[in-house]
Amino acid sequence: MAWQLPPLNPLKAFEAAGRNLSFKRAAAELHVTQAAVSRQVRLLEETLGVKLFQRQHRAVALTAEGREFLGEASAAFNQLNSATARLKASKKKEILRLQGYPTVSMHWLVPCLTRFHEAYPNIEVQLSVSHDTPDFEHSDLDGAIRSGNGQWPGLRSIRLFPYVLVPVCSPKLLQGAKLRKPQDLAQFTLLHSIVRPADWRSWLSATHALQHVDADRGMKFQSPSLAYEAAVNGAGIAIAQPLFVKGELASRKLVMPLKLPVELPEAYYFVSPAARQESRSLAAFRSLLQRESQLT
Repeated sequence: MAWQLPPLNPLKAFEAAGRNLSFKRAAAELHVTQAAVSRQVRLLEETLGVKLFQRQHRAVALTAEGREFLGEASAAFNQLNSATARLKASKKKEILRLQGYPTVSMHWLVPCLTRFHEAYPNIEVQLSVSHDTPDFEHSDLDGAIRSGNGQWPGLRSIRLFPYVLVPVCSPKLLQGAKLRKPQDLAQFTLLHSIVRPADWRSWLSATHALQHVDADRGMKFQSPSLAYEAAVNGAGIAIAQPLFVKGELASRKLVMPLKLPVELPEAYYFVSPAARQESRSLAAFRSLLQRESQLT
């Protein structure tokens, strides 16, 4: 393709002069002299073989050809300016795609993300929540939170915090009720999470109360967060990770009637594909999570 574009500097001078209808104002805008603008415009007219301005005493006016050409030139400069701005913005912005469990995300990860955004405002974080195993092979996920023993083939992992269980309930539920030892839970409604069905059984087994309390009875909810909310409303006693109900415990919406925390063998980890080169944004986020986990 044979390009027939005029020189850029004369074109810029013409566009500024035509838009301002003044060589003087165009010169100030372009940070050059008025004489330089006049020379550049004349060079463009000679290159095109078309008169673009009518030069009058202390004033200039566009010819018909000049007005038509100015409209096209201004539109082209505006389009180029917009494209440049988009390109610069896209180069500055990095995207970090993460996945977390709903309850972990709501009660622990989102506050971490807030602090991460304050430290790295040019990194855009996209967080999805799911109980599914993160699929790094068939998605563009950069990292995820996963529970287990930390040993997963093909993944690098850092330990965040252990999984600890403790019963919690509304203080109103305890008014006039007897709950001094784990065996007394037989008289209360247990609140379960469907995605963690073994939590009550694990706690009751560790506290030697499994033979006295039916670990499967009670009300069941889709997520731990819903079970916690039910506990706040006095529906029964939930088995909770204290970290996830820290706010409710501080405000006395929930209390721990039996201060017998049980730590499970599993823990929460931040994982990412070992085969991929770690981006700067992922490395920064991993470092922040490591700092946050030390404060947990």
